[in-house]
Amino acid sequence: MTMRTVLRALSVRLDPEQTRGAFVAASILLRYPDEPLMESLGSLTTLSSQLPQNFGKPYVQMCSYLSENSLLESQTQYVATFDLKRRCCLYLSYYLNGDTRRRGMALWRFQDAYRSAGQQVVQGELPDYLPALLEFAATGGERPAIQLMNEHRAGILVLLEALDELASPYAGIVRAVDSLLPPREDRVISDAERLVYEGPPSELVGIDDAEVFEPYGTQSSCESCGATETSVATSSTSADLARS
Repeated sequence: MTMRTVLRALSVRLDPEQTRGAFVAASILLRYPDEPLMESLGSLTTLSSQLPQNFGKPYVQMCSYLSENSLLESQTQYVATFDLKRRCCLYLSYYLNGDTRRRGMALWRFQDAYRSAGQQVVQGELPDYLPALLEFAATGGERPAIQLMNEHRAGILVLLEALDELASPYAGIVRAVDSLLPPREDRVISDAERLVYEGPPSELVGIDDAEVFEPYGTQSSCESCGATETSVATSSTSADLARS
């Protein structure tokens, strides 16, 4: 199965309020499951049901998946998916920059976008964390957030393909996010296919020879991709959802 087959888009038109709700729900559902998230599943399900059926379906399915599993089971699965598989990294600049020096400049561009909009990422999180960008898009930063996500579209497509291969319920949420971005260019798909084959860039400093030739390294962990949980300082997504 090719990437062009796997990466089917959801074809739907959303009004501004629905778009904002889609960003809010995706931001919450892609975060590490905790008690507040589990408590918000009822509101998330209600919000998801207000989206067009074919677009909102993966949101409803994700809510059902979380509600049908214990918190510990959901947390264990989340870690196994996003923390232990480098192709499932939620830190977007990692795909195009790896752990090279140029990633610092990429992260600065993300941080500058938040600051220009009067916001900032708190709790020591990296600014390229996808749930943070989605929250940014929902709280006044839609244009710069979409621009940044689109610039790192190849990484999102690698993430989506990896989640599809795992038959992960998170794939539907990432596909919905991808559908909220501008139409894909063929070049982006080609870049994603190259990333799958070659892996992210490496400066080849202190790396074992056997590691160099594996697309994402023989080590599957994504521990170097990012840090801890994040939120945008000027907003509270869970509280905002409760008012929806």
